[in-house]
Parts: sequence; C-alpha cells; structure tokens
Amino acid sequence: MSRGTVGLIAGMTLGFAAYFGDFWAFLLVLGLGIVGLVIGRLMDGDLEPGDFIRRRDRQDRLRDDRRRAKGQRLR
Repeated sequence: MSRGTVGLIAGMTLGFAAYFGDFWAFLLVLGLGIVGLVIGRLMDGDLEPGDFIRRRDRQDRLRDDRRRAKGQRLR
C-alpha cells in the first residue's frame, strides 16, 4: 500500500471522527493513528528505538557542567 493511500485513509478516518464525534474523538483517533504509525515503522525497520533518544557527546556534557557552575539555565 502506498503512502498516499495510507494518508488518504488516515485523513478520511480523522474526517469521520471529527464529523460524527466531537473534538475529543478526533484527538483520540489522531493519537492512536500516530501510535500505530510509530509501531508500524518500528516493525518495518524504518525506525530504531534509539532514534527517539538524543545522543550527547562529551563536549555537550562539559558545556552543560560549565553552565551549571555559572548558574545559567540549561536548554
């Protein structure tokens, strides 16, 4: 199934949820759709669990330690 077809189905599902339900039904369908997309991409191998975690190298840690010592707020 192409990405265009998947997008069409997702858009129609959200449209039905918004028309027949209320705002919370729309958000529920949207949230579950995003969860399903992430799980599907993980199972296909397009995503790795490590993609959601930012890797910090030694230089970032040193900069953060210097900011803490000066009393500055971190990002």
